[in-house]
Amino acid sequence: MAENILMPQLGESITEGTITKWMVNAGDKVNKYDPICEVNTDKVNAEVPSTFSGIISEIIVQEWETVEVGTLICTIKTEGESEEHGNTVDTEPVKHEEPLAVPHQEGMKKRLSPAVLKLAEEHHIDISTMTGTGNGGRITRKDIQAAIEGKGQETATAVKQAVKFESASTTAVPAAKEQKPLTSIEIPVHQQDQVIPVTAVRRTIADRMLQSKHEAPHAWTMAECDITNLVNYRSKIKDEFKQQEGFNLTFMPFFIKAVVEALKEFPMLNSQWAGDQIIVKKGIHISIAVATDDALYVPVIKDADQKSIFGLAKAVNDLAEKCKTGKLTIEDMTGGTFTVNNTGSFGSILSAPIINQPQAAIMSVEAITKRPVVVDNMIAIRDMMNLCLSLDHRVLDGLVCGRFLQSVKQKLQIMDMDIKLY
Repeated sequence: MAENILMPQLGESITEGTITKWMVNAGDKVNKYDPICEVNTDKVNAEVPSTFSGIISEIIVQEWETVEVGTLICTIKTEGESEEHGNTVDTEPVKHEEPLAVPHQEGMKKRLSPAVLKLAEEHHIDISTMTGTGNGGRITRKDIQAAIEGKGQETATAVKQAVKFESASTTAVPAAKEQKPLTSIEIPVHQQDQVIPVTAVRRTIADRMLQSKHEAPHAWTMAECDITNLVNYRSKIKDEFKQQEGFNLTFMPFFIKAVVEALKEFPMLNSQWAGDQIIVKKGIHISIAVATDDALYVPVIKDADQKSIFGLAKAVNDLAEKCKTGKLTIEDMTGGTFTVNNTGSFGSILSAPIINQPQAAIMSVEAITKRPVVVDNMIAIRDMMNLCLSLDHRVLDGLVCGRFLQSVKQKLQIMDMDIKLY
């Protein structure tokens, strides 16, 4: 008997997923609940378990293909399975229709994943003339990309020939001013160019950043902060802390601690714009930006104001590890009320971050640098850092944000040996 494995819905608002890795091949034997593939969505990465025991008979969706929830991704040949499982049991092996010759018919569209079909339409690729390299002649993303590269090379050759013809004859007919666009934003693609598919995570980042810049009138302000005492304190305790707790004590938990204490004083910065009203959130849930090689994730530390510096350090470490290993859950990614972004870890000394909608503000902490400053009418070398705040001017004004930044600054400047870690 053949059983179908469908693209699961990994969250209420998730409508599609990208298979980033198959952990099995056709012919492999799997047990029920064994992981068979990794799926990436606009919120989380997750392993998809097999819902049956049997042998993988066919892999339908290839790696890095994006398909809608409920799409058939593979089939499993089971033994001794019956309808007692409550699942649809096929009485015959799953058959797949041959690709149709007409590109716009429904049959052909069903043979393509939504992402592949969209890519073909954007680049004006005629799929009726293509032979797919996937299972059963299925056209994959790689097939479309190969066609795009070939089309770009043909266009480049045609342009060169047109230029040569014009140079050879003064009576040559001028080249057409308008050319058929090669992509949705009219960027020619040549053979030497690398075409990188947009993942669900990257597309979501792009959409949300564009929405934030279009909808929220951004304003920006900055304060300079002397954290010499904090730098000296952390230097004295960081080795002992790592030996005792098993992970590094970074500056981030100190920064978050100062922010959450300041948010208690100025709760308007812990609010959200809701069209005809402003919602001041009671809970203080801090979003932190965590970058990986291919994406930026913004997991959330829940009830950050109720945690000690050690508790914040452990939360930051745990979320960073989840990001690196692709173990973030929906719960980890939702509910943030204010964002703290440590761009200083990359050496940045000044930045203007984009607000993480629907939050009202985001603060970036910049690199700590030693600079000569005037202290008590004398020049001294101090550890200085910039605090950069972007705010939604629909919700916040410069006065309250200036006072908030001054409060964060003052709290950081007095952090020394007297501060409690636990």
